[in-house]
Amino acid sequence: MKLSIYLAGQIHDDWREQLKQKASEHQLDIEFTGPQENHDLSDDIGENILGKQPNQLYRDDQGASINNFRTSIMMNQADAVIALFGETYKQWNTAMDAGIALGLNKPLILVRPESLIHPLKELSNNATVTVENIDQAIEVLTYIYK
Repeated sequence: MKLSIYLAGQIHDDWREQLKQKASEHQLDIEFTGPQENHDLSDDIGENILGKQPNQLYRDDQGASINNFRTSIMMNQADAVIALFGETYKQWNTAMDAGIALGLNKPLILVRPESLIHPLKELSNNATVTVENIDQAIEVLTYIYK
């Protein structure tokens, strides 16, 4: 059984590559998708397609529309979502994606460190599974195949 998992979370480090490597080591048949990881492309996509915008508000709005379109397609096709919250970056997009996953009734693995238990308590309470690191998320996925 091949699964499709959408990886929601910040794009500023290699957590996705670490998770994919661990999935490969466990021989899990999973296709991973996620947000656009090229930060400049993500920010510029609205103007790349629609041309120069009159100010930052319109620039961001057009880019967000196209990024949201992309996310919607990929998340709708996913069997489940992993949303990683870290301590280094603000996590607004991760929170939005986790909320969308819940609204779509997608199984959601929420990954959050102990320091974020309180700020994420409501989201954690609604997630299918909450873990503290990607190793635990991999173990949850491995259990599907046992």
